[in-house]
Amino acid sequence: MDVDAAALAILLGLVQGLLEWLPVSSEGGVALALAVLGGEGAVDATRFALVLHAGTAVAALSFYRADVVAFARQTPSWRPRRAFGDGQADLTFFGVATLTSGVVGVGVYLAIIEVASELAGGAFVAAVGGLLVVTGLVQRVAEDWGLGDRETPDALDAVLVGAMQGLALLPGVSRSGTTVSALLLRGHDGESSLRLSFLLSIPASLGAGLLVVLDAGVPALSPVSALLALAVSAVVGYLTVGALVALVQRVAFWRVCVGFGALALVSGGLLVLAGGSPGL
Repeated sequence: MDVDAAALAILLGLVQGLLEWLPVSSEGGVALALAVLGGEGAVDATRFALVLHAGTAVAALSFYRADVVAFARQTPSWRPRRAFGDGQADLTFFGVATLTSGVVGVGVYLAIIEVASELAGGAFVAAVGGLLVVTGLVQRVAEDWGLGDRETPDALDAVLVGAMQGLALLPGVSRSGTTVSALLLRGHDGESSLRLSFLLSIPASLGAGLLVVLDAGVPALSPVSALLALAVSAVVGYLTVGALVALVQRVAFWRVCVGFGALALVSGGLLVLAGGSPGL
């Protein structure tokens, strides 16, 4: 692995590790970086962005290991008649939302490969930017109207959040942004919304990465570079998730999302006007 390949791998790991926890699409950020700096096509850039989610899944698994162990211990005693009560609500939410996101996500994955293959250069960059802006606006609405005092999730929460997570496979749509916004709008507070969203990311991110590997192998980078990017994303992701959880009540995340989206729209438009292509 040469220096340039190593530098690109580290950069991609940093982008994934930092953006996964923000309502800014880490998938969109990684895909953009690969398209502009790595000269990759839209399809391979999108696929590798999904593979890289496995690194931050490991970070979330480590950070929330106590919750995961508790879920494992509760599973043998789980009963359908009290699925969303008696201390089983979080476990049931985790299971139902994961199944829902899996069903929705497979369909979205097949669709985005077709869509991404039709986009090139600035058009791909601008499309990602537009989706980022939409995510930011959704987050803004959630901050204004999502106040509530609900303490446990219910069946509607599980299906709704699971579907939102599946749709977040679209490049530019933030998984954390959409799922956290849905929970806020349903009346959950910021801290519990982040916790449920980040726990739910573990099986979804691992599943998305596995789906890509089974379908197309590891695209874009060599195996060594891909492992380096995964390791960096895991370490950076673990170091940053705690800080975000502590700051959840004080940071207007929607502003970051809209800002990144606006920059992507501008840069994509300039590429289209110039008739250039960042290797797509």
